[in-house]
Amino acid sequence: MLLRVTSEIDDQTPNLKSITQGKDVVSGVAHGELLSELVELTLDQHHQADSLATTRQAISDAMSPEALVDAAAVIGNFQRMVRIADGTGIPLDKPIAAMTADMREELGYNDFESAKNTPPVNRLLAWLAITFRPLMIKRMTAQRNRG
Repeated sequence: MLLRVTSEIDDQTPNLKSITQGKDVVSGVAHGELLSELVELTLDQHHQADSLATTRQAISDAMSPEALVDAAAVIGNFQRMVRIADGTGIPLDKPIAAMTADMREELGYNDFESAKNTPPVNRLLAWLAITFRPLMIKRMTAQRNRG
């Protein structure tokens, strides 16, 4: 969801299927291949330490040391959020469920066991989410530009 919204604010169209299909799909995100590699190596408990170190250095060189820290923080934060949500069975709230219904369907997220915790979105709410998404993006873009 965050990638999609951020991309819309920046007037970009990344291929979200790269999230679930990995290296088989070009993401369209700047340095996306390196960032995906960092995610995979970070989450793989059996990774080779030198591979992870090489990828970290490549990201630091290509983007910046600060970007490497940001990427690592995002990986850790998402891992934490997912584990808490899955462990407690937290469903998506209705607005988020409505705004992400199309994306979750397209990426196959509804096939995950934890997706059963989120009730289906009714048609009216889904329509409202799709209809008002451009207005929300416009408002978020204006807020970002202000400050």
